[in-house]
Amino acid sequence: MSFHAQVLTLYPDMFPGPLGTSLAGRARDEGIWSLDTVQIRDFADDRHRSVDDTPAGGGAGMVLRADVLGRAVDHAVTAQPGAPMLYMSPRGKPLTQARVRDLAAGPGATILCGRFEGVDQRLLDARAIEEVSIGDYILSGGELGAMVLLDACIRLLPGVMGASLSGEDESFESGLLEYPHYTRPQEWEGRTIPEVLRSGDHARIAAWRLERSREMTRLRRPDLWERHGDAQVQSPSGERRETKEK
Repeated sequence: MSFHAQVLTLYPDMFPGPLGTSLAGRARDEGIWSLDTVQIRDFADDRHRSVDDTPAGGGAGMVLRADVLGRAVDHAVTAQPGAPMLYMSPRGKPLTQARVRDLAAGPGATILCGRFEGVDQRLLDARAIEEVSIGDYILSGGELGAMVLLDACIRLLPGVMGASLSGEDESFESGLLEYPHYTRPQEWEGRTIPEVLRSGDHARIAAWRLERSREMTRLRRPDLWERHGDAQVQSPSGERRETKEK
């Protein structure tokens, strides 16, 4: 069974967008994954097809209505009952590679894309919707976030990436940032490829790559390094102490 994505949006013409090119586009052409968009306005019940209204209590902007979205969400759940319902939101839980792997291993995902000031909270309280964030910044709507999430999932689907091992050493797969890469020419602007990578010694190369991953993670993402467990270890007494490794 292929991975199927449903996207609830006010702008269905934005899709597939970048997902129609490169690896994702080829995979879609080959039937590895599929995409349907749902126009939220189709579930409005007035002649103006209104989907939003002013915030209760006052304030700037507009809020997407719970009644309209409720009908759209219910339609999507009926169409794909086994897929998780996600809402792209800066208030959501940060998207991680682990969550991406979980989603990619499933039947697909239904993604609600907000606009304006967001959605009526009653919808989120009344339906099983997971709020997801791709970062601590604000976009004009959830569509670009949905594309990011889907691209991250699609590249993990069997048959999408050319080499079966090409994703295993990437950043976040092991809890570390990825090691640096090099390719020809051997020398460029006075800079050469590290000798170890030209040695043919696979054990040395693996050790070098691991050390570079650790070093980059320590320096650039101390939060990841702490979670990885190499920066600190648990003592038998339960106290935490730093490792001697530098």
